[in-house]
Amino acid sequence: MPERKIIHIDMDAFYASVELRDRPELQNKPVVVAWDGPRSVICAASYVARQYGLHSAMAVSTAKRLCPQAIYISPDFGKYRAVSQQIHSIFSRYTLQIEPVSLDEAYLDVTNYRGALPYARDIAREIRVAILNETGLTASAGIAPNKFLAKIASDWRKPNGQFVIAPSQVMAFLHKLPLGRIPGVGKVTEQKMHALGWATVGDLRQVSLSVLVHHFGRWGYRLFDLAQGRDNREVTTERNRQQISTEITLNDNESLSEIAHHLPELAQTLVENMQHKQLQGNCVTLKLKNTHFQIYTRSQTYSSPIPDAQALVAAGKSLLKRMPDDSAQFRLIGLGISHFHQHEYQSDLWASESTY
Repeated sequence: MPERKIIHIDMDAFYASVELRDRPELQNKPVVVAWDGPRSVICAASYVARQYGLHSAMAVSTAKRLCPQAIYISPDFGKYRAVSQQIHSIFSRYTLQIEPVSLDEAYLDVTNYRGALPYARDIAREIRVAILNETGLTASAGIAPNKFLAKIASDWRKPNGQFVIAPSQVMAFLHKLPLGRIPGVGKVTEQKMHALGWATVGDLRQVSLSVLVHHFGRWGYRLFDLAQGRDNREVTTERNRQQISTEITLNDNESLSEIAHHLPELAQTLVENMQHKQLQGNCVTLKLKNTHFQIYTRSQTYSSPIPDAQALVAAGKSLLKRMPDDSAQFRLIGLGISHFHQHEYQSDLWASESTY
């Protein structure tokens, strides 16, 4: 069986870059894509804005303290979806094995590519050139033998770059990789690992499976495989997707009441993805992970599809009330939707701030 060739494409500051493309007079200024409201959160921040410490999921009230001169643009998800469809049409010229992660991110399996380009890195480079020529936007790419490594690689030379981790380079690359670069390892987990004397993936590779399971529960099995560079997950095409979900690893531990403030952002991301796929779902799932790495999930199936982000937020708040421990501190919140059927979305679904 041939070694898999996986490309992870990640658009550079996608929403903000689309707005800067359409409003070039704002180039070199701190631009934030967000509704300008007291409870709003940042959808995207330009690279100039990031120099002031601004980032996605940050509260707008915090952003205004850090960078009073930032320029706020309300999101236009209809426009972003249209650009995303352009980008995905470019992907389909090279492979039909495409796994969309969000409007601005996707995995491509080019193992069975039969075109004229000899290497996966050449395919990635040609895709990035096509995206720039046809949309005016830049993308970064990671090329590796599995999704885990490709995801890390795409962030290695951002923005507008690409990085290859060849099969023969995997162990050497991972040896000195900081543990915080592993997707899913947030600050709290990284601090716990440091306290145990582990700083790099090379250190983690020396730890037995039983020790990892002892400290991290079921996730210890996953960490053990990742430390060896193993990730057998397939690139899953849209037709095989059973659930769309998104989650946030928090910078600081939060209570149950505090964590509810992240529901609008999670709902917004889910609706973007459902709109892109022209899907609606009946079942909402809420996931929480506490500071002891215990995972709680609660689900509710409704008689009719969830119509919009406002309904998703309401469903999430209802599920929060069913969580067993209201005194705990949490480090991760996730929201998912399933039980899909096709649906033609209205173009003005996100036309106003009323979804907040």
